[in-house]
Amino acid sequence: MSLLVFGAWILTILIDTIGQLAFKAAASENTEHSGLNHWKSMIKRPWLWIGIVSYVFEFVAWLAFLSLVPLSDGIMLGSINIVVIMIAGRFFFNEKLSRNRLIGVILISIGVTVVGLGA
Repeated sequence: MSLLVFGAWILTILIDTIGQLAFKAAASENTEHSGLNHWKSMIKRPWLWIGIVSYVFEFVAWLAFLSLVPLSDGIMLGSINIVVIMIAGRFFFNEKLSRNRLIGVILISIGVTVVGLGA
């Protein structure tokens, strides 16, 4: 894997993780409202807008990454986002990692490693 491909890959992972964490923060903050009022209050939260802007940048970074690798490799390498976001959720939101999730994380990591070494 070239340095350019690796850099683009890491960039997509970072931006996607920031976006997901921002969306989770926006959805979790101030949950006293329900239904439409919850959505109205969420629109005012900066975390929501950070998530949206992150996804705009992630879209551009993902296109750049896919322009450098075959689609089949890109999708497999991109699946590491699941692992990174799950671990970030554990640290930032104290979410639980069950035994089955940990097994899944290990299997995904192994698969991404195999594809990454071959790319």
